[in-house]
Amino acid sequence: MRHRFSWFNGSALALGFAFLYLPIVILVIYSFNESKLVTVWAGFSTKWYVELFHDTAFLDAAWVTLRVAFSTAILSTVLGTMAAMALVRYGRFRGRTLFSGMIYAPLVMPDVIIGLSLLLLFIAIGLDRGILTIVLAHTTFCMCYVAVVISARLTSFDRSLEEAALDLGCSPFSAFFLVTLPNIAPAVISGGLLAFTLSLDDLVIASFTTGPSSTTLPIKIFSAVRLGVNPEINALSTIMIAIVTVAVVTASLMSRRQVSRRLREEAAATQ
Repeated sequence: MRHRFSWFNGSALALGFAFLYLPIVILVIYSFNESKLVTVWAGFSTKWYVELFHDTAFLDAAWVTLRVAFSTAILSTVLGTMAAMALVRYGRFRGRTLFSGMIYAPLVMPDVIIGLSLLLLFIAIGLDRGILTIVLAHTTFCMCYVAVVISARLTSFDRSLEEAALDLGCSPFSAFFLVTLPNIAPAVISGGLLAFTLSLDDLVIASFTTGPSSTTLPIKIFSAVRLGVNPEINALSTIMIAIVTVAVVTASLMSRRQVSRRLREEAAATQ
């Protein structure tokens, strides 16, 4: 049964999109404001972007954030893949319930609890807080998301492909890298990107585990906003929105191209 598009549905859709995207549009517009007062429009200007690229505090925080995010993504992808393989491939083993509980617990545990517990751990072992502690803290919860994503892909993976590779003389190690990994690569890449995004966006856990010389960008923005909204923050947010938009559009186009190519290959194979 088809439903007609009524004025009520249109109004609800418009209000929903306005609630989600109107603040972002206003932020982007006021990033080009001449005035330092973010609520007073004084003309178009790009001077806040110029000042942003001369602000060493923001640039240093951005560099720290990128280093942490890339390191976290790599470690989380490796450890999450190993955890997913253990959960899906090795069936019922001793300690599996405890292991799976440890994997899924950070997904539902409040960030404040994770940050505080890791802070106490680092203090107990005498580890100075800095980039290393932030990476370890972010890896602790990001690898759980990676493990969930890859586990879902491994569950539907046809193991007969691995068995065929083993029958042809591959070792288990070679079969994984030559057969399994290429087939689950989209899930691995998705998990790595998810870990990168979560690390890039984290504020609470990083605030517990950071040191005086390793301030991340979310912490820097939060500290600056507490003293008043600086137009440079609007410019920085606009740049981040542009990067995310380009990445999403590029990923969507690449995914659509891959689907189209696969459909053409399937059509050619059936002819």
